[in-house]
Amino acid sequence: MEKWMQEIRQYKPYNEQEEKDKALILTCMDAYDNLLTRENPVAHFSSSGFIVNKTRDKVLMIHHNIYNAWSWTGGHTDGETDFLGVAIREAKEETGVQEVKVLSEGILSLDVLPVPAHIKKGVYVSAHLHLSIAYLVEVDEEELLRVKPDENSGVKWIAIEELDKYVDNEPDMLILYKKFLEKMKVYNL
Repeated sequence: MEKWMQEIRQYKPYNEQEEKDKALILTCMDAYDNLLTRENPVAHFSSSGFIVNKTRDKVLMIHHNIYNAWSWTGGHTDGETDFLGVAIREAKEETGVQEVKVLSEGILSLDVLPVPAHIKKGVYVSAHLHLSIAYLVEVDEEELLRVKPDENSGVKWIAIEELDKYVDNEPDMLILYKKFLEKMKVYNL
């Protein structure tokens, strides 16, 4: 069994939502052999980094062009099996930072995220599921930030206590981010 499959199978769910989402991810892994690429129109893997500062009172977010919302960094695995590497690369590409410190080598969270239908680069993309593998990473607040115009229109540090003001148009994502913050406290990350 490949390492990425083993990591997912061995992941210990944090709550009922993660138990159910892990079960669905495993069902997809058993049913499909193309989940690492976007060739699967129903579901495919994505990997993201929840980026915090050293004092753990801010998160680094981008203003996503497609969703018109402040969100975490991440992207499709596009055939790669090093999900942590994908999360780090996406964090760098989408924010302009150079140094990303991994706070936990293990998976922070497994989630099944619905993606609504949208237009990307002039092409219609049907609604589908992201089988999301999330990691917790840290970036120095002094790092220079830059927008990646083809994906986002803003990059900034957001105080954790103000997160709900920035993610108000995506309540499901706010629940996800709050779960990450809770897990950081519980696991002392």
